Formats: sequence, structure tokens, C-alpha cells
Amino acid sequence: MPLYMDVHTITGGVTVTDVAQAHKADLQKQGEHDVNYLRYWVDEQHGKVFCLVEAPSAEAAATVHREAHGLVADEIFQVQEGC
Repeated sequence: MPLYMDVHTITGGVTVTDVAQAHKADLQKQGEHDVNYLRYWVDEQHGKVFCLVEAPSAEAAATVHREAHGLVADEIFQVQEGC
């Protein structure tokens, strides 16, 4: 299954606690779309969130975010994992 990295910019900033709650919501919704959110990273200082996800398409990954909490990524990149 393809692997994607999405990037969110949260105006007004973001906290690790808020992102953890959003990730929890993603995990509850992902099975409906054959998506698997794997990990996330947070840059509180710059209001950035990065999510790593296995999904059949970028659109499926975005749908999970939209339905789970409404925070759709600004950009989604298909990526390949290296060593």
C-alpha cells in the first residue's frame, strides 16, 4: 500500500496534546477507509504537524482527517521509506 506524509500548518499554533487527541480520532475513523495512520511529529514553535500514513490514495488519507476532526493537511506527498 502506498505511503504518504502529510503536512499541516496550524494558524495560531499547536500543542502535542492537541495533536495526540486528533491522532486518536484518526485511529478511530481510519478503518472505514482502509487507511493506517502510523506516526506523527509536531513542531509546536512553527505550528506544523507531519503525519505518516499508509493509504490507498492521498484522498483516502485526507478523508479520514476531515471526518475525524476537520484538520485537513495543506500538502500530502507520496513517499518511500529508506534505510
